[in-house]
Amino acid sequence: MNLINDTIAAISTPIGEAGLAVVRISGAGALRIGDACFRPAGKSLPSTQAKSHTVHYGHIVRKGEIVDEVLLTVLKKPRTYTREDMLEISCHGGILPARLILETVIENGARLAQPGEFTKRAFLNGRIDLAQAEAVIDVIHSRTELAMKVAENQLSGRLSVQIEELRSKLMDTLAHIEAHIDFPDEDIEPDTEEKLALRMKESIVFINELLKTAEEGRILRQGIKIAIIGKPNSGKSSLLNRLLDYERAIVSPIPGTTRDTIEETANIGGLPIVFIDTAGLRTSADIVEAEGIRRTKTAIEQAELILLVLDGSEPFRDDYKENLNLISHRKAIIVVNKIDLPIKLELPKDLNTPVVNVSCITGEGIDKLKDVIKDVTLSGKHTLETVPVAINLRHKEALIRAHNGLENALNALIIGESLEFVAVDLHIAVNAIGEITGHTATDDLLDVIFSQFCIGK
Repeated sequence: MNLINDTIAAISTPIGEAGLAVVRISGAGALRIGDACFRPAGKSLPSTQAKSHTVHYGHIVRKGEIVDEVLLTVLKKPRTYTREDMLEISCHGGILPARLILETVIENGARLAQPGEFTKRAFLNGRIDLAQAEAVIDVIHSRTELAMKVAENQLSGRLSVQIEELRSKLMDTLAHIEAHIDFPDEDIEPDTEEKLALRMKESIVFINELLKTAEEGRILRQGIKIAIIGKPNSGKSSLLNRLLDYERAIVSPIPGTTRDTIEETANIGGLPIVFIDTAGLRTSADIVEAEGIRRTKTAIEQAELILLVLDGSEPFRDDYKENLNLISHRKAIIVVNKIDLPIKLELPKDLNTPVVNVSCITGEGIDKLKDVIKDVTLSGKHTLETVPVAINLRHKEALIRAHNGLENALNALIIGESLEFVAVDLHIAVNAIGEITGHTATDDLLDVIFSQFCIGK
């Protein structure tokens, strides 16, 4: 079956009780299917005769019986999400109304859409490129404003424009090389060779700049894990509650209240942060508490940033040295808690770890701690207004292959190897870059990417 010529349908809203649900239809037979199962009220026109981008009130009818009262939105190609004729049926929310309407639509000639197939058709029909299609997933999965800003930038084509400029420059360079291969009697002039080498060097520098955004892209999409560690009763759970702005963890003056790790996600300066509250670090004969401490050590190993909470109302203790040793080679922040009490803690002078003083009782210093967390995570370089393009893992892998191909091509050109070798490596680079926007994407790659979408998008 030719997937681009048939008509697909799916429920595009989450399954469950809600005010509304939407059934989406796209393809050559969408309008005909609308005529078959939609009965307009009053003077509304059939789908095939209605103007594009209009909404019509009526009912979905199945075997002569009304299924539900609906609003039908008619969207005619090419100004649609898929660049195909589309219908969107807004019905009452709930599992049953949407399912019955979908069954009715399928009975009239549509088939159930595959995951991400609407967006895949938008790509195949040329409305968006592959990088923009991936941005749709990022928009849906965004957990913070900053993450959504990056996704919206990519969806608008910000990354695609840069990638296309890079690919165009490489294609021009490759064309010059292949022209000299086709006409071997004409040697490359020294100044021409120098210009070709300069283009390759500029492209390598540009790729390196894009690769620098990979880690930030990963953090914005996946979040960063931060383990909150420290001795019992130092205020770890109180700190978690303050950072989350609600009472998530049980707080008690009794040491050892937290017996297990607690994970919660928060928005810190636009970044999705997964905080892990841990059991207090100490030796314990209690089997349950000992297991909690073991899990604490596992959380420390897996965390990308550690908040070491120390009790500022106590003098420096020998066992604090063990805590400091735990973070000596890790990205960490020392949080001195209980500054609402007289401060007795004196930290070693040679610490290279940021220190933030807070009171989990009054909230003093919590905003500063959030700022330091963001600065340590993103090096303090970006705000919502200056957010960069942030590539994903697939883009990173393709850019690394392009970088290696360019390096090999440049070295071959400089040492005077046959131009065929230069061209082969340049082809590798061009094809790798083309994978990002979809120029050279394989069917298998497309299947992998769009399988990550939900059905109906």
